[in-house]
Amino acid sequence: MKLDILFTHEPIVIPDLLSGSREIGAVVEFRGFVREMEHGEALEGLFYEAYEAMAGKVLGNHLRELGEIHGCDAVEFIHRLGWVPVGEASLYIRVCSAHRGEGLGFLAAAIDRLKLDVPIWKRVGKPG
Repeated sequence: MKLDILFTHEPIVIPDLLSGSREIGAVVEFRGFVREMEHGEALEGLFYEAYEAMAGKVLGNHLRELGEIHGCDAVEFIHRLGWVPVGEASLYIRVCSAHRGEGLGFLAAAIDRLKLDVPIWKRVGKPG
């Protein structure tokens, strides 16, 4: 499985979809945005921080395992770090697979794994 993981402090730019394998029948994408409210509290945004080396390693292990389980061909994973204002994307995942069910299953499991034990933390804060 082709796997690209990127942590960035800049706004997420969605990569172009490159022509891929003739085995790919589905491309599934997820974009997570910072909402205006969290737990009943009005927000200006969220601040994300990570232990990047460990986050990349743990996340890579999870994504490769899920790729084997779900039979995915390629995954692009981008997580924003630092200050992310309301309305901007904090997470982008693109999954290429033979069938939609495999891609959708991978995507749901990947988000669950991300929240389980990948060392990325968010907190309510102010810019700067």
